[in-house]
Amino acid sequence: MLRRNDPEGLRHKLGFAALLLACALWPALGTPRERAGAEAAAFEWPREWDGRTLRPLALSPVEQRFAAQFPGRIARLTDGQQVLVMREVRTPTRMLHPAADCYRGLGYRIEQARLERDDAQRLWRCFIAERNDQRTRVCERIVGADGAAFTDASSWFWAAQLGQSTGPWQAVTTARSL
Repeated sequence: MLRRNDPEGLRHKLGFAALLLACALWPALGTPRERAGAEAAAFEWPREWDGRTLRPLALSPVEQRFAAQFPGRIARLTDGQQVLVMREVRTPTRMLHPAADCYRGLGYRIEQARLERDDAQRLWRCFIAERNDQRTRVCERIVGADGAAFTDASSWFWAAQLGQSTGPWQAVTTARSL
């Protein structure tokens, strides 16, 4: 029986009750590794893009290291004409940054950056990346589970951070050699 003048005893009993409840619920929740495994098993990347069949490509060692820290999933795919980097993002993060930043970091010069609509009327941010006489057309966009679309990582980040867009989000970057 609880005594009125025994607040420490009450705290111990409530703490013990909370511990018992957590132990009872633990099997239903599973371990973090089990939950991640179940989540990964349920997730699949698209099998086609704009009517063309996609096939997976291996991540480079640099991409693998980045993916290990990324709050979501990353895949490289090809439709035979272009490479697509798809990222499924679960939470707002500064790790999702503009593709132009990545290309600049790899020594490319960025030209002709602009917004464009594709045949399906989706808005993309596109640019030409050039290095050693190699030119690549790169386009990117981010779409939320709520359908909100963004052409730059900063506007996406703040909309997601402020609850103006809900995830998970899919960030797609396409790259086609010219």
